[in-house]
Amino acid sequence: MMPHQNGIPPLVTAVKSSAEKNAASFHFPGHNRGHAAPASMTALIGRKPFLHDLPVLRELGNLFCPYGPILEAQLEAAKLFGSSYTRSLVGGTTSGIQAAIMATCSPGELLILPRNSHISAISAVVLSGAVPKYIIPHILNDWDIAAAVTASQVLQAIREVEMEGKKAAAVFITSPTYHGLCNDLSRISELCHSHEIPLIVDEAHGAHFGFHSKLPKSALQQGADLIVQSTHKVLCSLTQSSMLHMSGNIVDKDRVSACLRTLQTTSPSFLLLTSLDAARAQLSENPDTVFNQAIALADETKSVLKQIPGISVLDNASFPASPAVDPLRLTVGFWNLGLSGSEGDEMLYKDYEVICELVGNRSITYVLNLGTCREHIDRLVLGIKRLAVTYGSIGKAEKKVVNVHAPFDDIIMSMIPRDAFFASKRKVAIRESIGEVAGEIICPYPPGVPVLIPGEVVTEKIVDYLLLVTSKGAEVNGASDSSLSSIVVCGKLAAGKEHP
Repeated sequence: MMPHQNGIPPLVTAVKSSAEKNAASFHFPGHNRGHAAPASMTALIGRKPFLHDLPVLRELGNLFCPYGPILEAQLEAAKLFGSSYTRSLVGGTTSGIQAAIMATCSPGELLILPRNSHISAISAVVLSGAVPKYIIPHILNDWDIAAAVTASQVLQAIREVEMEGKKAAAVFITSPTYHGLCNDLSRISELCHSHEIPLIVDEAHGAHFGFHSKLPKSALQQGADLIVQSTHKVLCSLTQSSMLHMSGNIVDKDRVSACLRTLQTTSPSFLLLTSLDAARAQLSENPDTVFNQAIALADETKSVLKQIPGISVLDNASFPASPAVDPLRLTVGFWNLGLSGSEGDEMLYKDYEVICELVGNRSITYVLNLGTCREHIDRLVLGIKRLAVTYGSIGKAEKKVVNVHAPFDDIIMSMIPRDAFFASKRKVAIRESIGEVAGEIICPYPPGVPVLIPGEVVTEKIVDYLLLVTSKGAEVNGASDSSLSSIVVCGKLAAGKEHP
């Protein structure tokens, strides 16, 4: 095993050492340690990334039967985050969520999850053959944002499953949400464990939790069993790199490993793996103080924005049912200016080159992180002040910004997602799809929450919603026809309908 010297991350050390060798390379990848790297790419990023873009070599270890520097890097991550088992992910948090659900749910078993879960959870239901038991999220009208799931909602779902003479194989929760809203995971984990049900947490947006007194507790600290984090989102690894953590003994570790081997590539990028080790080491240097500046900037920014007439700032008071809100997530509402989120974002981008993370119907969400600087904060605040002056003084605030909730309140599941996914299908005009069974995932993005899932009945409400959000510029993932002129439905014609 490569020694961990002077605090230098073990996999970083090993990759550096391997790349510096005067090796006669007769192995993949084809750029051969950068000797044949495309000129257009070396002009963009230089040759060094190619030099360190190595294949699975003996001195580096193996992702699927970990040993050497890869194993040491994962052990260091487990120690820092407080897990009993940590695995590096090169397929993003998506692959970790899929592995977690497949490891806990066999075909036909019930999975309790919020209906507005990320598309990766829905694809995991298809892969596993699990039967979804949905929790319908509450929507806060002022913000047009889904609230975090409560412990009472989870308990109700568990009891409803038990009344059917069944037991849920797992509970899946997203915490924090895209907007930074947190669940009471301590209470939810207690409920799950009292019923001997494992708790899976999609903590994609919360890898930084637990590392500052002002940050919420992490899912691991609150008793969750399987946790998947996007290390690249708020921490500093490369995009697509994530971690899966495990705690307790409810879940079979070997089954988790088998699922990861099934889902992840056999040619993992060592640039991604090394970036995970480096991000972990960066956090380890000053875990209690590393976020001081970012949190101070966030607090100051929110305080300034709250003083601007016509501007709303999401905080704990906005969602009293959530025990905490991520202080590094800044969600700003523009509805009192008569502006939608997309209208505000377009102007801030065009005039100030401010790029946000998420555009909502009535708000915009910005992410602060370790790289956020005051000049960018000043530009954001100046832009929002100018919007408030312009649109708060010319009477446009009377224009009402209409709420456009996703229609989750009347879901009818005709087939389980896996059966619908593999069923015979046909394409119909979108208005002709009403009453049919959806054969594909239809997911406006962002935030990546499916509005239609294979097996659900297409309703008029759903069609109206999809046409509305696409008219406002939403991109649609999953649909074979991205324009939504048509959608794919399952099997035979619904009773009483004729071919268009």
